[in-house]
Amino acid sequence: MRVKMVVAYDGTNYSGWQIQPNGVTIEQKLNEALQALLGEDIRVTGASRTDAGVHSLGNVCIFDTDTRMPAEKISYALNQRLPEDIVVQDSCEVPDTFHPRFSRSRKTRRLDTYFYHYSLDVEKMKEAADYLVGEHDFKSFCAVNAQSKTSVRTIYACTVTKEADIITIRVTGNGFLYNMVRIIAGTLIKVGAGEFAPQEMQTILDACDRSVAGPTAPAHGLTMIGLEYE
Repeated sequence: MRVKMVVAYDGTNYSGWQIQPNGVTIEQKLNEALQALLGEDIRVTGASRTDAGVHSLGNVCIFDTDTRMPAEKISYALNQRLPEDIVVQDSCEVPDTFHPRFSRSRKTRRLDTYFYHYSLDVEKMKEAADYLVGEHDFKSFCAVNAQSKTSVRTIYACTVTKEADIITIRVTGNGFLYNMVRIIAGTLIKVGAGEFAPQEMQTILDACDRSVAGPTAPAHGLTMIGLEYE
C-alpha cells in the first residue's frame, strides 16, 4: 500500500530534507525509523525539498510498504523512534497514483524569524508584495544554478503583516523555485528599507534576471506551513 504522512520539523540541526552525502537530513531520519519499524527497505518521497535550516509545520511525503500495520497507526509508532525535532502529525493510506510533488497543490511558506537591525516600512512592503500575485516568470527570484523545466509559477497570495516587533511574510503558491521564497523575502526587506521602490517589483519580475532582485534571506527564517491538495 502507499502511505501518505504529514511531517513537521525544526530544521535547525539538519542539512535540509533530501539525503546528502555530508550531513544528516529529515529524509534520512524518516527512512531509518521506517526501516526499523517495518523491517523493509523504505524510501520516502517528499512534496517539498526544504533547504538546510528550514522548518516545516506540515510537509507531505509518501512511501510504499507491504506491512499489515494500519496506515493510520504508523504515525504513532514512528514518533517513538524519531528525534524530538521531527514529528509525524498524520499517516493514512492513499491511492497508488498519488504523488506529493505531481498532484495539484497549494503550498504556503512564511518567514519566521530573521532579525533585521533597521526599521522597515511595512506599507511599502505590502504594496510591493501585491505585484507578485498571479502567474509570472519568477526567474529573477530563483537561484542561478537551479534546475527546473520552467520558472513560471502562480502565487495565490503574498501578504506582509506586523504584530509588535514581528513582521510576517506569508506566500502561498502552486509551487516554488529553489530559494524563491527566501529571495522574495530579501527583496521585500530591501523595499521596506527604502532601497527599492514598491513599483520596482514589476521591473524585477520583467527582467528575469537574478542579479536585479534582492538578497536571499537566511534559511533559519523560513517555515513551510503546509500543503493543500485539490
